[in-house]
Amino acid sequence: MLTIALTKGRLLAGALARLAAAGIRVPGVEESRELAVRDLSGKHRLIFLKDMDCPTYVEYGVADVGICGKDVIGETGCDVLEPLDLGFGRCRMVVAGPAARARNSGEVPTSLRVATKYPRTALAHFEAGGIPVELIRLSGSVELAPGLGLSDLIVDLVETGRTLKANRLAVREVIAESTARCIVNRASYAVKNAAVRRFLDAVGSP
Repeated sequence: MLTIALTKGRLLAGALARLAAAGIRVPGVEESRELAVRDLSGKHRLIFLKDMDCPTYVEYGVADVGICGKDVIGETGCDVLEPLDLGFGRCRMVVAGPAARARNSGEVPTSLRVATKYPRTALAHFEAGGIPVELIRLSGSVELAPGLGLSDLIVDLVETGRTLKANRLAVREVIAESTARCIVNRASYAVKNAAVRRFLDAVGSP
């Protein structure tokens, strides 16, 4: 049996669709409150996690494989294999700030307060540019921070940009692109190689 870790956020519908196309089906799972279920074949167990927890469960072998965003893999820094880019859930990790000052974005300040749900990613980005920052870690509603004076900028994941625009923010810089990825536990790849390879072949073909 393979244990598959899935995130309960924006990638869940796409991940379930890809699994269903591969013959791994759990009817009604999106309406259920169960966090660990078996598929109809009994050959797979699905566990449903918060975004940031998915790579950790895979790294420690609780799950053999998982589907999560590239942004989450980079932010957690977990030691997992990343053999497949599944292509859906495309979005961007960006630096954004007040739209009214966007034309002056070429000016490099001496210090910044940056609000984000991705402190590891944000710190690495600004350190690479030699810009000192004070990071303010938030768990949600990051777009409110500049307008209420909590931060100068934000680092966040953007899909359509509508939320930024609604809060009078504009993209200053794109840090990275992100899509859904399939990740694999290193030990599982060795011990359950045949089953893992079958899984990768199946989900890799939309």
